[in-house]
Amino acid sequence: MQKRQLGNSGLKVSALGFGAMGLSANLGPATDKREALALLRAAVERGVTFFDTAEAYGPFTNEELVGEALAPLRGQVVIATKFGWDIDPVTGEHHGGLNSRPEHIKVATEGMLKRLKTDHIDLLYQHRVDPNVPIEDVAGVVKELIQQGKVKHFGLSEAGAATIRRAHAVHPVTAVQNQYSLWTREPEAQVLPVCKELGIGFVPWGPLGTGFLTGKIDASTKFDSSDLRSTFPRFTPEALKANLAFVEMLRAFAARKNATPAQLALAWLLAQKPWIVPIPGMMKREHLDENLASVDVALTPDDLREIAIAASKIEVQGARLGEGLLSLSEN
Repeated sequence: MQKRQLGNSGLKVSALGFGAMGLSANLGPATDKREALALLRAAVERGVTFFDTAEAYGPFTNEELVGEALAPLRGQVVIATKFGWDIDPVTGEHHGGLNSRPEHIKVATEGMLKRLKTDHIDLLYQHRVDPNVPIEDVAGVVKELIQQGKVKHFGLSEAGAATIRRAHAVHPVTAVQNQYSLWTREPEAQVLPVCKELGIGFVPWGPLGTGFLTGKIDASTKFDSSDLRSTFPRFTPEALKANLAFVEMLRAFAARKNATPAQLALAWLLAQKPWIVPIPGMMKREHLDENLASVDVALTPDDLREIAIAASKIEVQGARLGEGLLSLSEN
């Protein structure tokens, strides 16, 4: 597995990370625990060193799963997790809304360390920007945690350029994690340029369009009520039907490279910047095998130009997130 460095931080990880959320929460019923543990460990065997979770995934259950799976392999992996939602640190009850008050961050971090079975978190993200807490205060408390050795690196998720600059001025931001893929390209306008300027790595979540760019979803696909995509405007039957043109475009280019649509979508992201590390979700062994092969799909400058032209001719239908989540993004 190729390695990449997240910006100027010195943090080196596998070129593809593992988005663990779907194993436990938010994308339908959880994967069988034994299968999930085996899959996470198989990923390490295949050279994946970067694993992404959050206290909100469950809440707590995904961190517990990742902790159990990776504890015996802790020295080989980089674990990223996230705070920022108003979650009771004892019961795990999600009160709805955000909470990045410094005292809450400290308590939440202690819980994360226990669930992850580790004495340090390699990369700690603020999951969503809390409009009620100055980002300088958030960066300040994470800086304290880094000084105490409980955290190694600071990250922001779904943050906008101005917030990134303000946080970075207090303590260097190692990585920004925003949604980014061939059909979700908002970070290109302001976020990617500020990351380049400040030497910050970029970690695209949803690099496969939360499953759509795999080519395995169509207008007839039904989403379980526990699947967040059932609330996303982009995943209504009407929008899915219209957006299939995007997948067909991707499929045509992939065929030329003897690749699958998913592999082409990930290869496209890897080709954008050397400091971009996608974290596709993987819930089955075949997902792991397919996604890891994308690292070997080479796209030439001509390929990238052709893809850009073809993509620009297709108007994506529907907002990327439900209204509540969208309003909390890119602050």
